Amino acid sequence: MSEGQALTLILTDERHTQEFGEDLALALKAGDCVALSGDLGAGKSTLARALIRAMADDADLDVPSPTFTLVQLYETRIPIAHFDLYRLGDSSELDELGFDEALSSGICLVEWPEMAGKLLPYDRIILKLEHEGAGRRVKITAPAPALSRICRVLAIREFLTLHGYTGARRRFLTGDASMRAYESVATQDGETLVLMDWPKRPEGPPVLDGKPYPKVAHIAEDARPFVAISQYLRGIGLTAPEVPHVDYDQGILLIENLGQEGVLDGDGQPIEDRYRESVVALAFLHGHELRQDLPIEGGPIHHVPDFDPTAMKMEARLLLDWYLPWKRGAQPSEEERQEYLSIWDGLIGELADAEKNLLLRDFHSPNIIWQPQQSGVRRVGLIDFQDAMIGPTTYDLASIVQDARVDIPKSLADQMMIDYLALRRSLSSPPGAFDEPGFLKAWAIMAVQRNCKLAGLWVRLKERDGKPQYLQHMPRTLRHLSTALAHEALSPLRDWCARAGIEFPES
Repeated sequence: MSEGQALTLILTDERHTQEFGEDLALALKAGDCVALSGDLGAGKSTLARALIRAMADDADLDVPSPTFTLVQLYETRIPIAHFDLYRLGDSSELDELGFDEALSSGICLVEWPEMAGKLLPYDRIILKLEHEGAGRRVKITAPAPALSRICRVLAIREFLTLHGYTGARRRFLTGDASMRAYESVATQDGETLVLMDWPKRPEGPPVLDGKPYPKVAHIAEDARPFVAISQYLRGIGLTAPEVPHVDYDQGILLIENLGQEGVLDGDGQPIEDRYRESVVALAFLHGHELRQDLPIEGGPIHHVPDFDPTAMKMEARLLLDWYLPWKRGAQPSEEERQEYLSIWDGLIGELADAEKNLLLRDFHSPNIIWQPQQSGVRRVGLIDFQDAMIGPTTYDLASIVQDARVDIPKSLADQMMIDYLALRRSLSSPPGAFDEPGFLKAWAIMAVQRNCKLAGLWVRLKERDGKPQYLQHMPRTLRHLSTALAHEALSPLRDWCARAGIEFPES
């Protein structure tokens, strides 16, 4: 195989071997070939069975040995092909078993890989198991990127053990558009927590004044903002997850599990009363006095960054840098670029007197967890707020009314605006202090800014990050952009979009 790196583990008993198999399932990705070597009884099948059941999240899944069938296929979270080549007549038969096809879209687990000769991929992950007393010794050899993934899941296991969660069962929960991933952690006493896996982001290329995009756009680079904002939200009476344990250096957080119940029904359609309650919670948040310096229990003060003109403009530029080249097959002209950026200078200037408060940044359906056991605003559970800033309150209202992930009926969107504005008028002090026309202008500008960002972001996720699934949201994003552009304050940008040939789907 190609030059790789190695590490050795001691698996003290069968339970430990099964646990390692389950953890390994969290480290693998489509295209991985795992070669399991070892004598009869060394634990290859035990490890493979645990890995497959973990990937399926089914502890009772029947996982027979493929000794006679040679290959067994599983439609799990990532498809798995389990090969046992002990009875392979000739290595050339491997192709007849569909190995290449299985590897192209999933994971191949191969017992007795020696029988395949040199036909297995060079960049395979080799696990060599040997008896070690009552347990087993496993030597893992793999290319550096794969070994790094394995070391990461082992580091998380050490973190859990350190904090008293020995033997906790881990399962993949979800990933997001960032580098973060999430696991569910079932403890020995029946509690279920969520583990946030937040490895340090590599420094990206400079995009402005020598700074990479995350620094310009104020994207959180470690877990401290999440912890500080969670404490603040809970402190004012909203629902956000507690963080009982965190390793800031490694980027590992164990957080309260708020559940899986969201604001969409089983068909993925918005539940009206839950969306309306979410707007009530947002108005409640905006009714509090602005606080920019938030303490972290046992740690430093987190200064919430401003959604400054540079960050606003940088995000709006995503339409220029990614959407237009993708749509038109060519970069915008320098004249188009300068005119677009000049328009945004003017629009951002219109926000100088806009009401500002804590801006959660992604206040929409994926990040709202319904809490039926609570009452009032506490029924709206909040997550994914680590990138929060101080900025126009209209941004978060635009995020929920124009949900990026789901179609909101116009009647519901209109009602949410009515609910929010009525609450803000009733809560304003002194009475009549709430500037509704100014708020609606700021709402249109922030809605347009957000949708210009999203239109570019969906393309960047596809082209740069290999995540084409986000393009499904593009038609909705363009419809939202068209709706917000109808405000008179947006006429210069509306005209620019027309000249640029940006077409909007019908509502």
